[in-house]
Amino acid sequence: MDSERWFGLMEAWGFDPNRETFEALHAAYSEKGRHYHTVEHVSACLRHLDRCLNRLESPREVEIALWFHDAIYKPLSSDNEKASADWAASFLSERCASDDEVARVHRLIMVTEHNAPTQTADEAVLVDIDLSILGATPDTYDIFERGVRKEYRLVPKFLYRKKRVEILQRFLEREKIYTSGCFSADMERQARENLANAINTLEGRA
Repeated sequence: MDSERWFGLMEAWGFDPNRETFEALHAAYSEKGRHYHTVEHVSACLRHLDRCLNRLESPREVEIALWFHDAIYKPLSSDNEKASADWAASFLSERCASDDEVARVHRLIMVTEHNAPTQTADEAVLVDIDLSILGATPDTYDIFERGVRKEYRLVPKFLYRKKRVEILQRFLEREKIYTSGCFSADMERQARENLANAINTLEGRA
């Protein structure tokens, strides 16, 4: 998470630098107990964003959504996305962003729940970026899986395995994992291979 990038984004919105919000976000993503949903996750998302800018309708909305999308992250909570989206919406509203902009950013963060189809090109790009780790190299993907398990370390092993398989299986059953056109067919194939291998490992078949 680069402060200069944040300041550039603030300028694009016509806002003051808001250093205190940058520091609050950095602190949130640096909380003890985070092993994947960290500062580096946001930085990786922003690097992917730079490759997808030509597919976006509102780049500054997608970017600020990425900065906030996992800001609130409590592994045993079911409303992390809403809490993160609400923080982003409050931040924008307090700085006189339009109601439409606030609503779109809130929706962009909410689609990272990954439980409903995207409705716009910007939503598709953001979701693909959030899921980009699925198509990483096998070694990087394994680090991701281990990090998620550490974040859910309080969940008993048998229950974690069951719930994790259900989540990964839902992604594997999609007609396409990546829908925005930002990522290659090779990345789609790698994601499917990573998911299948992870499911096999969790079910004790690897």
